[in-house]
Amino acid sequence: MVDFLPKVKIEVVLGDDMVDRAVEAVRKAAATGRIGDGKIFVSPVEEAIRIRTGEVGADAI
Repeated sequence: MVDFLPKVKIEVVLGDDMVDRAVEAVRKAAATGRIGDGKIFVSPVEEAIRIRTGEVGADAI
């Protein structure tokens, strides 16, 4: 029998200048030293568009 741990997925979109600080903050807050602390994936977002206003790029974030 396999016991699965509950999971939570958090997605954050930031400007490039904030990524390192955000990763470090999440890493420190989530670290327990036990199995299940999680993973952090950093991926580029090609485009962001705010539907309501039509803003694009960093203005949409």
